[in-house]
Amino acid sequence: MGLFSFIGKQFVDVIEWDNQPDGQLMWRFPFTDNEIQYGAQLTVRDGQIAVFVNEGQVADVFGAGLYKLETRTLPVLTNLKNWDKLFASPFKSDVYFFSTRLQLGRKWGTPQPITIRDSDFGMVRLRAFGMYSYKLTDAQRFYTTITGANNTYTVDQLEPQLRNIIVANISSALGSSGVPFIDMAANQGLMADKIKAVLAPLFVNYGVELDAFVVENVSLPDELQKAIDTRISMGMMGDLNKFTQYQAATAIPLAAQNEGGMAGIGASMAAGMAMGQTMAKAFNPSAVSQAVLGGESAAPAPSNSGGDDPSIRLEKLKGLLDKGLISQADYDTAKAEVLKKLMG
Repeated sequence: MGLFSFIGKQFVDVIEWDNQPDGQLMWRFPFTDNEIQYGAQLTVRDGQIAVFVNEGQVADVFGAGLYKLETRTLPVLTNLKNWDKLFASPFKSDVYFFSTRLQLGRKWGTPQPITIRDSDFGMVRLRAFGMYSYKLTDAQRFYTTITGANNTYTVDQLEPQLRNIIVANISSALGSSGVPFIDMAANQGLMADKIKAVLAPLFVNYGVELDAFVVENVSLPDELQKAIDTRISMGMMGDLNKFTQYQAATAIPLAAQNEGGMAGIGASMAAGMAMGQTMAKAFNPSAVSQAVLGGESAAPAPSNSGGDDPSIRLEKLKGLLDKGLISQADYDTAKAEVLKKLMG
């Protein structure tokens, strides 16, 4: 009975993965009870890696190419099975094929808001999503840490684990970058680079290379978005004088085409310049102080028109001096004029 069983047993002489579907990362060659013929042909196509496993232990690994299976091409398996140099018999081994194709357009996102610490805004809660791509580069590590002795393994099985790694490390990636959040929000490429630098070594631990990482959108709380908008608006008001000058310059050709336009443009330009200077000083307290205290023409002393009482005028001048609105020299001059008029 044993003899007939041996005669009827089929030996595998060609090992290959010729029908590789999209989205499949690993496939186990189906041997059932068959053994591998010594000298059999192993075909590994581009984008594939073949791994021989003996009783759960990874043996020989093959990249793309055509191989004849013998002791010379199977050194690790030969050592594990203690084959001698004259060995030429059929043998058993598990053979796994792995896909090294680039997996493009994979999605990631934060199901719940994540919290990061920012140097400008303190604790910030945000949502984000985007795309990433990866490929399997270390089949031995991928087998020992991820797939194990499964018959197949797909991207749908792997990617929940990868997305968990991404979400779990976004906070630390952004918090340790040292880049203000307002700069990252305005430059999502910079944010993506910071995150990828943290994630890449973690992917390698599973035998996977992170090829690209993209941040497509960052959603901020309303109060933080308002703060950012306010800061941007303040920056746009950096030089209102130049903006007013530009408006006046562009208005000249238009005014020249209208009846009486050039006659009235002087008043419009003066009003515009005055408004621009006033607004600029309002956003620049140091400019206000400089103008009042002598950087520009000092505020003139109140006139004596209207029959104001001299003592009241002197009190007003003293109040302006105490508040720092006029200089001591201005006060002395105005005081002398009041006393001169009082004395006749």
